[in-house]
Amino acid sequence: MTTKCFRSALTGVLLSLGLAGAGMAEPVHGIAMYGEPALPPDYTHLPYANPDAPTGGRIVTGEVGAFDSLNPHIRQGSVPWQLRHLAYESLLGRSWDEPFTLYGLLAESVEVAEDNSWVEFTLRPEARFSDGSPVTVTDVIWSFETLGTVGHPRYLGAWTRVSGIEAVGERGVRITFAEPDRELAMIMGLRPILQAAQWEGIDFEASGLDVIPITTAPYVVDDFEAGRFLSLRRDPDYWGADLPFRRGTNVIDEIRMEFFADGTAMFEAFTAGILTTMRETSAQAWATNYDFPRVRSGEVVLSEVPHQRPSGMTGLVMNTRDAPFSDWRVREAMIQAFPAEFINQTLNAGVDPRITSYFANSPLAMRPGPAEGRVAEFLAEYEQVLLPGAIEGYVMPVSDGTERNRQGIATALEALAAAGYTVQNGVMTTPEGAPFTFEILLQTGSSENDAIVNIYTEALMRLGIAVQVTRVDAAQFRERRDAFDFDMIYERYGLSLSPGNEQYSYWGCEVVDTPGSRNLMGACHPAIEGLIGRMLTSESQDDYVAAVQALDRVLTSMRYVVPFWHNPFSRIAYNAELHYPETIPIYGDWIGWQPDVWWVEQ
Repeated sequence: MTTKCFRSALTGVLLSLGLAGAGMAEPVHGIAMYGEPALPPDYTHLPYANPDAPTGGRIVTGEVGAFDSLNPHIRQGSVPWQLRHLAYESLLGRSWDEPFTLYGLLAESVEVAEDNSWVEFTLRPEARFSDGSPVTVTDVIWSFETLGTVGHPRYLGAWTRVSGIEAVGERGVRITFAEPDRELAMIMGLRPILQAAQWEGIDFEASGLDVIPITTAPYVVDDFEAGRFLSLRRDPDYWGADLPFRRGTNVIDEIRMEFFADGTAMFEAFTAGILTTMRETSAQAWATNYDFPRVRSGEVVLSEVPHQRPSGMTGLVMNTRDAPFSDWRVREAMIQAFPAEFINQTLNAGVDPRITSYFANSPLAMRPGPAEGRVAEFLAEYEQVLLPGAIEGYVMPVSDGTERNRQGIATALEALAAAGYTVQNGVMTTPEGAPFTFEILLQTGSSENDAIVNIYTEALMRLGIAVQVTRVDAAQFRERRDAFDFDMIYERYGLSLSPGNEQYSYWGCEVVDTPGSRNLMGACHPAIEGLIGRMLTSESQDDYVAAVQALDRVLTSMRYVVPFWHNPFSRIAYNAELHYPETIPIYGDWIGWQPDVWWVEQ
């Protein structure tokens, strides 16, 4: 299938980032973080949805791991990640063809104060929960207050910046901010809305598989078996099926998620026809493993779906809260010792590019060489506390492509020596004289991560470092991850074309000790805090982009992660009866695309 209307990343995204003025002073159908929504009030459907898509059929996806909860809004338990997006709705919905634009969903309109000090939503009178009861202002206020106080940590930070919430008439809700904040109105618009009555007398924080959610979304939980499968069924009485925002979306009757112990078993299930779609992250596997009978017969289609989103950061995160990774020179040694080119060639045939920074592959990425212009001005304030590379430029090391990686190992030895580490009788010893050893924590089931870490640990052995690799199941992995109980851990940070307040939850001081936060590396740095703040308060497009580029330099030069590689496009194999529109959103294969705008047609 071809892709049309695929905009230039540089032109389209930067135009969309044009900053608005003082805000809006009347109810509107949608709001944009910067600039104006691309779709007019009378739009008929999202540009990447097919309004004529037929209903029916099923899609079966595979997941490695297990689940023991159906509540994605609390820290406790392991939940199928898709549930949060497919089974819950918010006041506003996001268009994935614009960097950060929201349109009315449960709310028919939104109004933002001219000074960005409050936001007001007006509910649609026809909005209903899956049991047929209306969505009320009481439900909205209860959802905000509950998630903001006892919900998952991702909800807590933003709620601390709210000073009050109140009903306005029969269908209105106003949220007042402690300080003017342009992005907070949008964050509030994306909070899921739950039915307050369902949770009366129930411990929200401890709920697991005992509570089947009553929601407003197009899909409801139909059947499940803990750790084995989860089936979502399209609600035939879904209240919003005719909304322009929903037209041509969520038309597949059943979304079934099958869970497997490892990736090998999941792939075998796909080749056998148990699964109907499969994402492949390995270029090598894509080139060699997808010539099985169902592909040759045409029963399975192979597609490469492009995107324009930042690379984000995928790799092994180092916990800087304690030694040894509290020392940046040790972190630099870990990056130098990683034989990136050899691993990439072994697993991906060298096809996928290595991640060079957090916002690589986008107009928000740091530029090569020394910082210039506004970027240099923004960094100058923190010059005394920045690590080498932030101002003059930081480049990921490039090895000779061999497993031995001699130059990288030599540079790693120099960095460790500068940090006080020495080799004694072939054993790397710490400044205190103890053998240098640490643990890498992995979740069972990923053969790709296992292969990467196996090669990496052999490289570290050449430095005299003994690494313990611990593989645990999904529940244990999440428990230790949430408690920051690791030295080094695999993680993937997906970053958007419109970074905002969520950056504080990734690497802000406020959440560095909050269990369950995304700040796995333990980042707490004045330049990071300051540049996020500058980004959020920029008054021009140029300043916003410069602030993000400066932040990218600081994060990269802090050497928190041993980076892997990224896919500039997604590799998806799927049954021939599955289809998606020719127009691809700028985010490509991302949340809100599969299965949302797909359909089944023989």
